[in-house]
Amino acid sequence: MRSGTKKFIAAALSLGMGITLAACGGSSADPSKGHVYLVNGKQEIGDQLQKLADDYTKQTGVEVQVNTAAAGSYDSTLTSELSKSEAPTMFTIGGYDQFAKYKKYLTNLKDTDVYKLLNKEGQANSHKDADGAYTLPYAGEWYGIIYNKKIVNEYAKKPYAVIKSDKDIKDYDTLKSVAQDMQKHKDDLGIKAAFATPALDSSASYRYTTHMGRIPLFYEYRDANVTFAPELKGTYLKNYKDMFDLQLKNNPTPSTMLTSKSYDDVTSEFALGDVAFYPNGVWAYGQIKDNNVSDSDLGMLPYWLGIPGEDKYGPFSIYDASWAVNQKASKQDQKATLDFIKWLVTSDEGKEALSKEMGFSVPFTTFDNNKYQPANPLTTAARAYAKEGKPSAQSFTVPSQQWQDNLANALTEYAQGTGTWSKFESAYVDGWQKEWQNNQKVLGMLPQVEPFSK
Repeated sequence: MRSGTKKFIAAALSLGMGITLAACGGSSADPSKGHVYLVNGKQEIGDQLQKLADDYTKQTGVEVQVNTAAAGSYDSTLTSELSKSEAPTMFTIGGYDQFAKYKKYLTNLKDTDVYKLLNKEGQANSHKDADGAYTLPYAGEWYGIIYNKKIVNEYAKKPYAVIKSDKDIKDYDTLKSVAQDMQKHKDDLGIKAAFATPALDSSASYRYTTHMGRIPLFYEYRDANVTFAPELKGTYLKNYKDMFDLQLKNNPTPSTMLTSKSYDDVTSEFALGDVAFYPNGVWAYGQIKDNNVSDSDLGMLPYWLGIPGEDKYGPFSIYDASWAVNQKASKQDQKATLDFIKWLVTSDEGKEALSKEMGFSVPFTTFDNNKYQPANPLTTAARAYAKEGKPSAQSFTVPSQQWQDNLANALTEYAQGTGTWSKFESAYVDGWQKEWQNNQKVLGMLPQVEPFSK
């Protein structure tokens, strides 16, 4: 799951009650070969990791133990386990805050065989400090503007349409014209609105804080040729406003009621065929499928805001889960752990489990063919842009949950007419500086500044 997001997954809810899964290897384990102890932070893949651990032990004789923390308890579980004599040899790192907090435990992986197997995007999303690279991203996802090809192409057949097919939507100005025209003719088209509701309920607001909020950030970093800045100008917040206003005026819900609509509600609007466009990510497929939108009618546009040069990029990529290796583990156990990770991303069994059973798009070169990609049409649509020479735009780290909450509050007040847009700009720019200053005091470090990769 992404930091700051809340997905509705029945399985995750049941796992949320939390159990610890452990594979001690049994009689097939050979203590002389070292051991692997993984503390896993993604509850929804605990069973698959358990099976992989058992199979690896049977094949190699190396003991692999998996401890999957209960929902909401990962940080406390990891902190507790790291303090023990038999501490984890590998664990999950999510956002920058976890990287900074556990940095003293992390092994520099830059010269390891498994780090070198990461593809370009995987290496770009590894947490770095000084000359080191300390994490191995293993779950890539994308977000943009999901759309219903059937609705858009039915619209394109109308005499009033401003496009001839969905392929004509190649930039923000065209998207805006189409959305406004569809809203004008929504009754004739048999839809409720052009866009799904820009819901600001706590379950859905992440789409406008951690996702859409990263778009102006990406392009401001591009202009400054950096990958991090503790202060921002807010150069492209006017573009953010234009896109937010477009959604605000062309959705099924009155602006005063945006906080009453949940993630489930807005996903249903799209899944039932009531709207044409839905800003969200590939993870939404699980809730869209088996409703009124066929897989063949699912498309994804890049998340345009009308920013110069945005046509060079595809949808935004996001990597919220990485593996790290404990440098305080013995050299033998570190080697055993790196060998296990290498097996996960090179063996047919490991690749099949990660890509098909867990549904990840894994950023290792060993997965760069179609055989080991998730069966998700939104992922396929998002990845297709790279084949056209349009790389994914990178989701750079944001400072804190408080920063996100302040953005959501300011958007709510703006939408309801009780606050001005300047309050959002202040929450974005001033809040950015304030939260990073606080992070530096608490965590003792800031993200490394590197040249922006264009």
